[in-house]
Amino acid sequence: MTDRTSVKTFLITGVSSGFGQAIARKAIQDGYVVVGTVRREADADEFRALHPSRAVARVLDVTDDAAVLDTVNDIESTVGPIDVVIANAGYGHEGVFEESPLAELRNQFAVNVFGAVATIQAVLPYLRARRSGHILGITSMGGLMTVPGLAYYHGSKYALEGILETLGKEVAGFGIHVTAVAPGSFRTDWAGRSMVRTERSIPDYDALMDPVRAHRRAADGNQLGNPEKAAAAILSVIEAADPPTHLVLGSDALRLIRAGRAGVDAEIEKWSDLSRTTDFADGAQLPR
Repeated sequence: MTDRTSVKTFLITGVSSGFGQAIARKAIQDGYVVVGTVRREADADEFRALHPSRAVARVLDVTDDAAVLDTVNDIESTVGPIDVVIANAGYGHEGVFEESPLAELRNQFAVNVFGAVATIQAVLPYLRARRSGHILGITSMGGLMTVPGLAYYHGSKYALEGILETLGKEVAGFGIHVTAVAPGSFRTDWAGRSMVRTERSIPDYDALMDPVRAHRRAADGNQLGNPEKAAAAILSVIEAADPPTHLVLGSDALRLIRAGRAGVDAEIEKWSDLSRTTDFADGAQLPR
């Protein structure tokens, strides 16, 4: 069992690569116990090799709700109480909306949304009982702004942002913090081997989509963001007395999110007079 007086235990999903791996490595380096989930036993062996006692691996498909619950219950009983859960497992889908099959949307949500929610729901009763803990979800700058060609991905990350923000309001009274982490472009496998790309089929979208796809492929491996620095930033937030509800990582994410939100704010203001025409004339208010 974990020594509760000195060491926090993390549960991080998807530690075989990318952000999950970077965060796990940094947490282990800093002295935390990390239970990392992977899809393959070979990846589990590789993760366990990081440290003889602080790197604990579990093979898990986050889309299997029953397996997620069983895994969390097993961790609580055999490793120790979970202090921090980081719902990181996810992937990107690239494709023109009209060209992308609904099955790909369902798959995108199964991992990015339902997998994250299942993980958090499985851990939450333990955190609530202990009146402590920190829940983090790795969303994306794509959960706060949009670009063409990522409709399904944006949809999943917008959904997770909304769920996490709402959850934070529900559990604040229990001493539980919730943070949605929105990274920009980082040097992970997100735009490379882990991305699912729908085949192009409608020429009308060529002028829009072909340059977007070419640019994303060319940028893979040359992104501005450093995953190790992102991991250090996330660890600092976990140790903060008053951690943020939303954490944006990367100067590109700051720029693009600010521009996207400014556009939404400007449009809301432009049409605000029409918005007000839908109220009852007597100005009655809902009971507080």
